[in-house]
Amino acid sequence: MVQNGRKSGFSAQRRWILWAAGAVVAVVLLASFASRDDSVPIVTATVRRGNIRSLISTNGKIEPINNFEAHAPTGTVVKRVLAKEGDHVKQGQLLVELDAATAQSQASRALAQIRASEADVNSIEQGGTQEELLTLRAQLVKATADRDAAQRNLDALQKLQQTGAASPGEVRAVQAQVATAEAQVKLLQSKQSERYSRPEISSVQAKQSEAQSAYSAAEDVLRQLVIRAPFAGVVYSLPVRQGTYVNPGDLILQEADLSKVLVRAYVDEPDVARLTPGQKIEVTWDAMPGRIWLGSVNSIPASVKLHGTRNVGETTCTVPNDDFKLLPNINVGVTIVTAEHDHVLTVPREALHLDGGKPYVYLITNNELEHRNVEMAISDLTQSEITSGIPEGAKVALGSVNSKPLRDHLPVKVVQ
Repeated sequence: MVQNGRKSGFSAQRRWILWAAGAVVAVVLLASFASRDDSVPIVTATVRRGNIRSLISTNGKIEPINNFEAHAPTGTVVKRVLAKEGDHVKQGQLLVELDAATAQSQASRALAQIRASEADVNSIEQGGTQEELLTLRAQLVKATADRDAAQRNLDALQKLQQTGAASPGEVRAVQAQVATAEAQVKLLQSKQSERYSRPEISSVQAKQSEAQSAYSAAEDVLRQLVIRAPFAGVVYSLPVRQGTYVNPGDLILQEADLSKVLVRAYVDEPDVARLTPGQKIEVTWDAMPGRIWLGSVNSIPASVKLHGTRNVGETTCTVPNDDFKLLPNINVGVTIVTAEHDHVLTVPREALHLDGGKPYVYLITNNELEHRNVEMAISDLTQSEITSGIPEGAKVALGSVNSKPLRDHLPVKVVQ
């Protein structure tokens, strides 16, 4: 009897434990279901007012605007170098002198040729040399006298022939002498007026022109052998040294007025259409971090060309360079401001979506996403300007934390 009582009490206790455990499980499950939340955790941003700029970022190169290059006009030796790279020089200052011995010899020969050709031209204009003119004049006087004497003889014989004192043969012989003398006179007279033929005249004139050209060329070479600064500026390249030999065409020096420089910017083909004259340009140089030079677009590309591996249009601007820090041929960074709006509504670019080319955002309303169409203006690398569709201070979704896609009316929970 005692044993049966013990079994009955153990069973009741066991049922109580099971019932209590079931109750606990039920409470846990109920609490679990009660606390279950289907909201998607998201990151948001607030629509704010700010300044925004639409930019084209590219690279460029510095070029001098007023540039002078001196090249060797002939093969010669560098006689003197009176400047060095980086020197600020004055207009007319002597910079380099090249040896002029050969050029001076050539100029002397050319000058002698000019003098000889001038003498030949003078002879043509006068009808010959002084000696030739005197000889021709004497010959003409004698020929004229011979003709006149022959004519007098002919006149006398013709009178005698009328009385029978002279025969017809004698008259004809004297008539032939007169004709010969007259022909000699005309020949000498023609020599006085037309001594030289047209080909002879053309040849002498050509020689004179050739001699003058040779002398002008020699004088030009002599001028180029003495190199002076054509304007006040900076000598930025001087690859020669005193005593070295230079070949014709070798670069001697480069000088430029660097108070203003030209920036040639290389704009990628898709951005060329965004350029207009007057847009602000900001120029930076890695060698001087934080320094910005300002200019504006001078020209719009007329064509697109291959630059390295890029198709680019070239635009230029002029920037002040009063401290001469920007040097010719250096590579610089170029930022072109195509548009600039102040105190406008902006949102991060990742908040924007497109539906059929129309932009929209997901507005946070009562812990749900609301599809809201918007109108945009300009964008930069991180922000976009919104002109209508959402108010200032509104919160928009940037994306979900768990990578779930966003949709209209999706329950959400802001996590940041």
